[in-house]
Amino acid sequence: MFPLVLIEAPSQEDFISKMIPNFWSFLVQLLALIVMVIVVFFVAYKPVKKMIQKRQNYIEQNIREAAENNEKSRQNELASQQLILDSQSKANSIIQNAKQVAAVEQKKIVEQTQLDIQKMKSDAEKEIVQKQEEALESIRHEMIDVALSASSELLKRNVTSDDNRRLVKEFIEEVEKK
Repeated sequence: MFPLVLIEAPSQEDFISKMIPNFWSFLVQLLALIVMVIVVFFVAYKPVKKMIQKRQNYIEQNIREAAENNEKSRQNELASQQLILDSQSKANSIIQNAKQVAAVEQKKIVEQTQLDIQKMKSDAEKEIVQKQEEALESIRHEMIDVALSASSELLKRNVTSDDNRRLVKEFIEEVEKK
């Protein structure tokens, strides 16, 4: 089988000597590590950190601007909706006013037409009355002429104008009574 090998426990000095074989070598490597960390810190870490910070600021600014733009667009939308509502109510008001004006104008036109019809009616009635009076006057003149000729025939003499007038008046009065 396998041979047994005995392993001895290392001593403490041995352990340190294996960890740090050479003190000066260790010190140089430690200083090199420190210099390298400092160089990396200034050459890589700070610029990268600045670049990351700039990028973070840029993103935060874009987020703020987007939020502001969203708020502005929401306010503009509300203002637009209010403007639309105002415009609709104003349009309804204008339509109602126009309907009222139209109704008033229609009423005025109807009243004016009725007045015109009444005036035409009264003018026609006056004209009818005037024509009746003219016709009656014409009939009177004819009656006078007929009466004069009849009286001349009956009397067969010359009648004076006073007699004619008196006779005509009497005849007209009798006819008007009947």
